[in-house]
Parts: sequence; C-alpha cells; structure tokens
Amino acid sequence: MRMILLASTLFLATTSPFAAAMAQTPVAAAPPEAGSAILTPERVFASPALSGPVARGVSLSPDGDLVAFLRSRTDDVDVLDLWAAPTAGGEPFKLIDARALVPEAGELSEAEKARRERMRISQRGVVEYSWDEQGRYILAPLEGDVFLASRTDGTVRRLTQSPGDEIDAKVSPKGSYVSYVRDQNLYVNDLTTGTETAVTDDGASLITWATAEFIAQEEMDRDTGYWWSPDERYIALQRTDESGVDIVPRLDITGGGSTIVAQRYPRAGRPNAVVDLYVRDLQSGSRVKVDLGTDTDIYLGRVNWSVDGRTLYVQRESRDQKRIDLLSVDPATGASRVLMSQTSDTWVDLTDDFRPLADGRFIWSTEETGWRHLYLYDRDGRKIRAITRGDWPVKGLAGVNAMTGEVFFTASMRDGAELPYEQQLFRASLNRTMTPVAITPAGGWWSASVNKTGTAYVGNYSDPATPPQSALYRMDGTRVRWIEENRLDASHPFFPYVSRLRIPEFGTLQSHGQTLVWRMQTPPGFDPARKYPVVMQVYGGPSTGAGAQRSWQSANNQLLTEAGYIVFRLDNRGEGDRSQAFESAQYLHMGTVEIEDQKMAANYLRSLPYVDAAHLAMMGWSYGGFMSLNALTEPGMGLAAAAAGGPPTNWGLYDTHYTERYMSTPQANPEGYAGSDILTRLPNLSGRLLLMHGMADDNVVFENSTRLIDALQARSVPFEMMLYPGQRHGVRGNERQLQQWRTYLDFLDRTIGSRAPAAQD
Repeated sequence: MRMILLASTLFLATTSPFAAAMAQTPVAAAPPEAGSAILTPERVFASPALSGPVARGVSLSPDGDLVAFLRSRTDDVDVLDLWAAPTAGGEPFKLIDARALVPEAGELSEAEKARRERMRISQRGVVEYSWDEQGRYILAPLEGDVFLASRTDGTVRRLTQSPGDEIDAKVSPKGSYVSYVRDQNLYVNDLTTGTETAVTDDGASLITWATAEFIAQEEMDRDTGYWWSPDERYIALQRTDESGVDIVPRLDITGGGSTIVAQRYPRAGRPNAVVDLYVRDLQSGSRVKVDLGTDTDIYLGRVNWSVDGRTLYVQRESRDQKRIDLLSVDPATGASRVLMSQTSDTWVDLTDDFRPLADGRFIWSTEETGWRHLYLYDRDGRKIRAITRGDWPVKGLAGVNAMTGEVFFTASMRDGAELPYEQQLFRASLNRTMTPVAITPAGGWWSASVNKTGTAYVGNYSDPATPPQSALYRMDGTRVRWIEENRLDASHPFFPYVSRLRIPEFGTLQSHGQTLVWRMQTPPGFDPARKYPVVMQVYGGPSTGAGAQRSWQSANNQLLTEAGYIVFRLDNRGEGDRSQAFESAQYLHMGTVEIEDQKMAANYLRSLPYVDAAHLAMMGWSYGGFMSLNALTEPGMGLAAAAAGGPPTNWGLYDTHYTERYMSTPQANPEGYAGSDILTRLPNLSGRLLLMHGMADDNVVFENSTRLIDALQARSVPFEMMLYPGQRHGVRGNERQLQQWRTYLDFLDRTIGSRAPAAQD
C-alpha cells in the first residue's frame, strides 16, 4: 500500500525509542507510469489475486537442491497447486496439479472441515505437504486422499482411495512409510510393499487416536496428534476421550436447511477432553502409556523427540496455565521425569522454541527476565547460559547450525531496542551470550524458514511498498535465487491501482508506562486542510503478532481509503508479542485496558486538524468484534458507528484454554466475567451497530450473537445485522466476501461517509 508519499509529516504523539527508527526508514517511490485506476470491491474479490503470485508453505528439500511451495491458480485463487524450483537456477515447475489429479472436489469429512477451520485454511487443492528427511518424496494430501510425488522420476501416485478422508498425512523420517489418520484411527502404509497397517483400531465415537483435540488445534497452535521418532522405530500418539466434555447443541444453519450438531465444546470452567500419550514400538508391536502424572486435568502442550530417538520430550501444561513441566520420557517403558519447569503468576506461553541438540543439550525460551529469550540447557535441564538477552523479545527460534554453533531467530528489534512493527532474522551463538547480528535488512517484515543444517533459509519479505516476496538465501543474507520475486511492475495484477495507494505512517502513544504503536493511512489526494472520517480497525486481544506492521497491507484497506476514510490501527496493551508486562495487562479483566487505550487513540485522532471528530467508526472480527461492541458502549468514546463480526459477548461461552489463560475460570473470577459481558454495557450504547456472524460458527458459537440480538430487541434498540448461512468463524469465498464488503462500505457511507448525518453542535 503505497506509492504516493503522504502530504503530512509523521505524527509522533510522544517521544519514543521507535521515533528515530521510523524517521530513518526510507519510503519507496511509486513505480514509473504506475496505473491510477480506482480499486473496487469487485476487483478485490476476483482472480487473479491482487497480491500477485505469493508463495505459501515454502520449504527447502533436505538435500538443498529444490525449493517447494504452494501457489494459487491464476484461474481460481481459491485452489492451490504444488510447485518447485531448482536452487541452482531454472524456472519453477508444477509438481502436483490439483485439478488434474482431482478434477471435481468432493465434500470433505466433518473431521477435515473442522481441522482446516482450526488451521484457518480456506483454499482447496494442495493445502499442505511434507518431505521425507532424505528428500526423495513429497507427500501431499488432496481432497481427502493421499498422493506421493517421487523426486527421482517425477511421478505422482495415489496412495489411498477410500470412502473416509485421510487427514494429517506424513512421510516417516527415512521415507519408509506414509502415515495418516482415518476414521479416528492411525494407519501406516509401507511404501515398499504397499501394505496398510492399522496402528490403532478402537477409535470411534468419543475416542480418537493421533489427532490433536479441538483445544490444541484452536488455541495451542498444535495441529497434530502423533510424532515419528527419527529412526522410525517409534510413534508417539495421543488418545483423546471426549466423554466428559459438555454437549453444547449448536444449530448449524445453511442455505439448504439446518441441523442440530451435538458439539462437544469445553467452555470456560467446564471439563476438558482427557488426553493420554502412548508410544507404539513398530518393531515389537507393543504399546506403552506415557506417565503424564496423576492429574489428568492437564494439557499436552508439545511433544519432541531427541536427535537419537532415545528420549521423548513432553511439555505438560497445568490447567491454570501457570506452569509448564518439561518431561523426559523413556519410549520403551513410558516412564518420565521432570527436567525443569517454567512458572508464572499469570500464564506461561506455549512456543515452538524447544530444540534438542545432538549432544543431549537443548535450547528453550522463557520469559524469566520479563522478555522472551533463548537459553541453553544441559541434558538434565540445568541452565548453561543465556543465548539472547535485552529489553526486546525473541519472536521465534528459526534454526541452529550444529557445526558452527550459530543460533538463528526472528525478533522485532533494531540496535538493541524493541521495534514492534518490524521483524528481522538474527544470528546468535550457542557458545557465548553475544549481541545479535541482523542477517536480513531492516525496514519491513521478515519471516524465515531455516534448513535443518542451518546453512540456508527461505526468506519471506514485504513492506508497505513491496508485495510478499520469497527467495532462497545463504545464512550470510546473500540471495541464491528468487522463489517468487513478485515484482510490482506493469505485469503485476496490482499495478493498475498502485499510484492511488498510500504509504502508512507509524507513530506511538503512551499508556501507563507502555509504548503503543499505531499505523495510519490517508485517502488518495489527501489534503491536510480538509477533515476526513476515520475507520479504526481493531483486534485488540492477545495475539502472536503485531497488527500495526510495516508490511504489505490487505487490499481491503485500499477500499476504505478510496471511499475517503482515514484508516487507523492501534495495538493496545495486551496485543502482540512484546514484554510480559505489556502482554499481561489484560489479565483477569478483558475488555478494560484495551478499551482504555482505544479511547485514548480516538481522542488523539480528534486532536488532529484533518480528522472529522464526529465521524469515527470501528470495525473488527472475533476479539475485534468484542472490542467494537465495547467501544460502542464505552462512555465518552463517541463513536458514530461500529461493525462487529463474530463477537464473543460472554466469555463464559468461550473455550477453556484461551479464556482461562487470561481470565481464570468463571468460578474463580466471577467479577471479571460479569464485567466483560457485553449485555451489561448496553445501557451505554450510542452510535449505529452492524452485527455479523457465521451461522455455522463452531468457535465463537452463534449463541454469542443471538443473546445480543435478543437483548437489543428487548430494549427496542434499532441495529443492522448480516448473517452468513453455512459460514463458520469467518466469511469464505470471493462471492460472499464481496457481499460482505459491499455491506461494510454501504454501512460506513451511511454512518460516517458521504450519506452520514451532519454533526450537530
């Protein structure tokens, strides 16, 4: 979103450590002869995608010769094919053509639909794939069956063609087997003989094997329920018993009718599924149960194998999430011991930063200093040294080079100071605590996938003037080859609209000793002598990434600026990966400090000479919908309108792991739950409301909105509503998203835009 430099200067509400970095970052100029067409909703929600050819799920083959990635079809942005590119050079080629293998996509099983919803996968075709560790095969589940691509001859063979869907398919580490879950049981397919063997056979009804339970998928960022040992001897697999979980009848309404789903949904304060962990020995056929302790009311957080496959590491999280124990497990017997523990007065975050090393030592991250950092431990869990330190957080461990002792990680930091709206890849050392060295340039947002040996990485980059790009790099930052350059030239689908894009400005506000970052975009032809209505975009809840990022922005933002709105986003306290103090500000009272910060931001906007103070609106989905409702009912907030999508209106209706992490249980924190109930705030409602919800939502269930609808009607309060039959926690597909955005734009135009009532003195 870019190209024309804003006429106004950068607004900093206060002096901050981020100011110098923002001032030093150059702003890209518009490409020569860039198009000046006005972007429309009809073009945004059409093919090809305006972001250009974006590589998804990029990975390097284990031998380093090939880069694989997913790419949307040019004729249908919602279907993905699997592509590859030689690292030595040459044109990318298509490995698996989804339409050629499965011309007509059938109906997915409910288990696969739910899994994709949890993973936020909305496309069809090849949506995931995996390598074996030798790089001989690529496994790709496709429309419920499993296909295997061979590197040697380029052939693609179909491994399964069964009535049930195969889900969570994997190639074993040495490439001897393919495994998958079907009808709640785990199967192994011998690639030499073609023989399929059931690892479990009693999965049915409320018992499921080798599949991450609902809570793990939705809230714990764990999408699998089984793990191969590196030598292929063992498979660790979970067993889930949902018999104790409450049945929450859910009306699943589609365009063709409705059904009542007896959903097992673990609401805050109520029983969870019981999850056990077993280890299957493929040599002997025996199965042992892992000792996870006597308390069954725990979470199976993470499972990892040691490099030699002789030890299984398990992260056991307490129900209140204030403790994570790292267990060392003997896979032959299931016996376990606690190596170390992380504790907190609020909560301990689960991460993917645990990394076993070949000599038995391991890397793990903690927030013991108030900031997340990496530490090196010996095989018994004793800390050897800090790998990183400073007043900034590590975002994620990216890789390790065991030969050189180098450790690679991502962080939002520049010159030793936190910089929340940018992200880079850095290098540190196992052998000493050192000042990290930036591998990637500053000025935008980087993510990186480092290969197993720590000698190369796939870097993904964007900034407000650069659509997402992917390339293969050496670990010194030298680019080896483009994967998707995605150059914004005359051939790019976005080029006709590029000269009307606006480079966002970044600034900061201070709140209770914390620095909050905001992002602002103004309309094309911005005149600081005029006054403009403002759309405040919001999420506001706990999340793993900043909302106000210096990255390529959604084309939806351009729809708003083209309509004449200033688009503003503030990351309030509690939002994003920052310090422990920043993240925990919401603890036990969600819907308070976040709104306090957003109210401060609204007042800041009204202080700007080019803002129409009477015409501010807010829009958000999920937690952002909750925030929009809170803002519209906050005394003194003064919003003219708000659009709330899929909003939680009573946290007692939401799930255990997420809600209890931040609010404890309704039994232990009744005041916090009562205070965050939207219905108690309705007497303060002012401004116009647009409420949206998917009528098959299995995450923030539709009851959240029906109770609000009922309460508003009981108070004789007029409001607007748009419901989506068959849609879950989000609106999928170009046609429905086009309708959704036509609705948004019409609502905003009537409430704060050209058709809005004039402000009264």
